[in-house]
Amino acid sequence: MVKKMPKKVILVTGVDDYWGRNVVAQLLQNEANRNKPEFHIVGVSAQPPKAEIKGIDYIQADIRNPLLTELLKSEKVDTVCHLVFSESVRPMEATFDLNVMGTMKVLGACADAGVRKVILKSSMAVYGASATNPAYLTEKSPFQGGQSYGYNRNLLEIESFCNGFIRQHPDILLTILRFSNIVGPESDTPMTRFLKEPLAPVLLGFDPLMQVIHEKDVVNALVHSIEHDHSGAFNIAADGILPLTRLMALAAKIPIPVIHLCAYWGVGIASSLGLPTAQYWPIEPDFIRYSWVGDAKQMRENMAFSPSYTAEAALREFAAKQRLRHYVSDSAALAYDEERLRDTLERRRRERELI
Repeated sequence: MVKKMPKKVILVTGVDDYWGRNVVAQLLQNEANRNKPEFHIVGVSAQPPKAEIKGIDYIQADIRNPLLTELLKSEKVDTVCHLVFSESVRPMEATFDLNVMGTMKVLGACADAGVRKVILKSSMAVYGASATNPAYLTEKSPFQGGQSYGYNRNLLEIESFCNGFIRQHPDILLTILRFSNIVGPESDTPMTRFLKEPLAPVLLGFDPLMQVIHEKDVVNALVHSIEHDHSGAFNIAADGILPLTRLMALAAKIPIPVIHLCAYWGVGIASSLGLPTAQYWPIEPDFIRYSWVGDAKQMRENMAFSPSYTAEAALREFAAKQRLRHYVSDSAALAYDEERLRDTLERRRRERELI
């Protein structure tokens, strides 16, 4: 009698939110396409998902729950994909506790429970935007990210903690994916909030080089890291490096030049008064003043991952969705857009070449 090999248990946090929900959906789709399913998927979130996710074991629990270690042990979890993160502009104790302390507790529980692998979603913003940045920032570049916006500060704290954690626990395979600016018609990110405003501010006299990544490629990269073992940090960005003005033109946004001193003063005053800074300046001014371009060589060669969308294709799709959503249904909007179809054909050609 042939003994069946047990499935690897994958635990995904934050399944009530966009990233966790879509990562789980992609994992389930990949499992359905295999002759022999490989994974048993456990989903965890503090609040239940708005819609039932069929095909996973759902457990309602906060990631800071002291019994998280027991959960990981009892479920015999092999891999944890941690996706709980609040992108709050204002530095707040509540978001620090969720983002930083929550991640520390997840990693600590993984170490105590003997979890083999952990995947974290991060950002290339940890390198910071500076006039002294090299042409390409590698995964070994120092962290010089901005400290005034809450989510940037939290990412720096998390990554700094991870540096010490991996030295203390070299037996755990830790994968950190540092994404460039995320764009897409469905996700809510600093860059999509920046581009959704009819008029977007730019700093007078500055036109930095920018990178983007499509929301679907973010999900694909996370799933790829779950299904394959790659230790270390990786810059993740689509093909194509664009000046900010070109990025905004592709997204059909009108730039409003602002004197950079006024921008910094305005953001500082608004933050101190508790005004909605995130609505008008969802991206820290330094990040639309200086270039912060990541080298994606490790992504392509060591991680063996290639995004399906180019930078231009991702931005054109975003613009098409924004432009047509007021006139036709969501399902028809992209189908009627000529640029969207052209980009779809190009993306399918690129995917075939990778097989």
